[in-house]
Amino acid sequence: MGAVQENDRGGPGMRPEKLAGAEREAALAPLLAAGWAMAEDRDALTKTFRFKNFVTAFGWMTQVAIEAEKADHHPEWFNVYKTVDVTLSTHDAGGLTVLDVALATRMDALAG
Repeated sequence: MGAVQENDRGGPGMRPEKLAGAEREAALAPLLAAGWAMAEDRDALTKTFRFKNFVTAFGWMTQVAIEAEKADHHPEWFNVYKTVDVTLSTHDAGGLTVLDVALATRMDALAG
């Protein structure tokens, strides 16, 4: 899934290129069906997660943070009490990549 380019941040490994065409459509379809939406102002995915309370929301954010750090791919998010607004985009690529798809999928799985 997706070609890769050198990581311009000096990190190890390669960074994926922006998703395009049929590969993009196939990667995004299940996420859009699961409640993710395209951001209006840029090439990014957004979703609002609602939890039972603040502790549950923060616990989920902690789990996601561990996964994000392992992948060296970090979400933009905003938390108020039991609600977490998430935006995913790969800044190095200027839009959505397989990293965003993988993190969105993992976020959904962790949210239950």
